[in-house]
Amino acid sequence: MNAPTSHLMKTYNNLPVFFTHGQGVWLWDEQGRKYLDGMAGIAVNTVGHNHPRLVAAVQDQVTKLIHTSNLYKVRYQEILADKLVELSDMDNVFFCNSGLEANEAAIKIARKFGHDKGIALPEIIVYENAFHGRSIATLSATGNVKVQKGFEPLVPGFLRVPLNDIAALEKTVADHPNAVAIFLEAIQGEGGINAARIEYLQAARKLCDQKGMLLMIDEVQCGIGRTGKWFAHQWADIKADVMPLAKGLASGLPIGAVVARGAAAEVFGPGNHGTTFGGNPLVCRAAIETLAIIEGEGLMHNAEKVGHRIRSDLTHALSDVAGVVELRGRGLMIGLELAFPCGELVKQALNSPGEYGLLINVTADCVIRLLPALIMSETEAHLLAGSLAPIVKNFLAQQAHRQNQAQAA
Repeated sequence: MNAPTSHLMKTYNNLPVFFTHGQGVWLWDEQGRKYLDGMAGIAVNTVGHNHPRLVAAVQDQVTKLIHTSNLYKVRYQEILADKLVELSDMDNVFFCNSGLEANEAAIKIARKFGHDKGIALPEIIVYENAFHGRSIATLSATGNVKVQKGFEPLVPGFLRVPLNDIAALEKTVADHPNAVAIFLEAIQGEGGINAARIEYLQAARKLCDQKGMLLMIDEVQCGIGRTGKWFAHQWADIKADVMPLAKGLASGLPIGAVVARGAAAEVFGPGNHGTTFGGNPLVCRAAIETLAIIEGEGLMHNAEKVGHRIRSDLTHALSDVAGVVELRGRGLMIGLELAFPCGELVKQALNSPGEYGLLINVTADCVIRLLPALIMSETEAHLLAGSLAPIVKNFLAQQAHRQNQAQAA
C-alpha cells in the first residue's frame, strides 16, 4: 500500500516516525515502540515530557487566558522579565516567539545603536560556522554557505571572523571603525558544538568595553541551565549587553526573548520593534514554571553531573576507536565528532534493534549532537551512552572497511 500523500512543504527530511506521547526522557510512537530521547526537541523540552508541574501550569492558564496582544499589559510578562533580569543581572527584556526572532531583534538593536551614534553603515562582527536563524538577516549572520545558497543577495553589514582567534578579532575591530557589535554563540550548536573559550569571551568583553561596542551573545541553544549555569557565557564571569534566548525557555511552548543592559537596553522605543503573539500569557506562564522547576529540582547541577556521565561513558567506550576525532561540550550539550560524514546514524539509532530506539542528531556533517532534557538521570545517561557507542563503533568499522577496499582496488 502506498504511503498517503503529504501536503506539507518539503522543508524537512523528516524521519518516518509519529510520536504519540512522552514521559520524562522517553517517547512512544504510533506502533507503541519506545525511544530514549537524546535531543529534547533540539534543546527545547528542558524539563522533559509530561512534567506534572509544567502540565498543571499550562492547563490552568489555558482555562484563563491565552492571548490578549501587546496593546495591553501582560502580568506574566512582567514576572518573567523580572526573573530573567535577576538571573542575568541585566536590565530589561523584549519577548518574541523564537530564537530567530530574538536574534533578528538583536541585529536591529545593534544597527540602531550604531545609527544613534552617527554611524550611517554600522557593521556587526559574526563568526565562521555560526548559526543564528533562517530569516534573510539572521541567514546573513550565519556562517554556513549551504544554508545561505539560493537566498542571495545576503544582507550587508556583517564581518566574519574565526572563533577563538583573539588576534583576528582585534584586527577586524581595528580595520573597521564602523563595527558596532560582536555577535557570537557562547557554544555553537548547529556549527558542531564549538565553545567560545573562556579567555576569548573575556577578550571580546574587554574589546567591546574599550571600543564602545555591544557584546551580543546568542544563548538560544546553550542557555537556560543546559551547561550547568543559567547562561553559558557565565562560565567566563562576564556579562553580555544583548542576550537572545529561546528554545528551552518554556519547555516546548514557542517563546523567544532578548535581554539587554546598559545602552543596549535603551535603544528601542515604541514603534521600533514589535510582535503579535510574543510574550502572551500562556507562553510566559510556561516559562516562569520552567525556570521554577530548574531551580526547585536542582537541574543545573544535574545537567553538569549527567553530562559528565555521558561523556565519561562515551570516552571509556570509544577512546581506542579509530575514526573518533573529539568528544566535546559542556553539561548536557555534547558533540561527538567523527572522521566521516555520519548523517546515516540518525536513522540507524532510531531503528536500533534493541528494546528501544534512540533519538540523536548529526550536525556539521560529522558531529553527533546530544541535547537531552535536564531531568535525565545518570541511569538514563548510561543507557544513552551504552546504546550510542556500539552504533558508532559499527559505523566506523564499516568506514574503515570501505577505505581498505578502496585502497586495495
